[in-house]
Amino acid sequence: MKEGLSLVQRLSAHPDSRCWFVSWSPNGTLLASCGGDKTIRIWSQEGDSWICKSILEDGHQRTVRKVAWSPCGNYLASASFDATTCIWKKTNDGFENLTVLEGHENEVKCVAWAPSGNLLATCSRDKSVWVWEVDEEDEYECVTVVNSHTQDVKHVVWHPTQEVSPDRSPGNSMWGRCSASI
Repeated sequence: MKEGLSLVQRLSAHPDSRCWFVSWSPNGTLLASCGGDKTIRIWSQEGDSWICKSILEDGHQRTVRKVAWSPCGNYLASASFDATTCIWKKTNDGFENLTVLEGHENEVKCVAWAPSGNLLATCSRDKSVWVWEVDEEDEYECVTVVNSHTQDVKHVVWHPTQEVSPDRSPGNSMWGRCSASI
């Protein structure tokens, strides 16, 4: 038997536009896709097929570029060319748009949750990285804005065990919270 990858199913995720990104939920039971049609689609497996369970379409005015699940799997963040990031909360019958994070002056290219789940980073074509903190009441507050980049920031990612985040831009930067000073 030949080992390797094989196509399981081809999804027509965003039929009339480009699918920009897909992201698995932490437990692997849901797949989120986002695209040029301004929507996010939530997929789950039923038998041998993947079925679209929800279409989240009331959050963004332009292309949705990136989606990211929170570490607990109860929240989904979406970054859009409309310069906003939406936070979607999982409910019994789907998802609700919990809040819209505003502040970037241009397209939000990427969004990433810290491993703790209480910090969220967004980056943008406006050359900035914003770090948002969430409290127990699901309120989000911007706690840091990094404006040291000379070109647009295309990607941000957190360290898997520490609150340190390298980002991908010309001159690759790494930044984090200061836990001690001498």
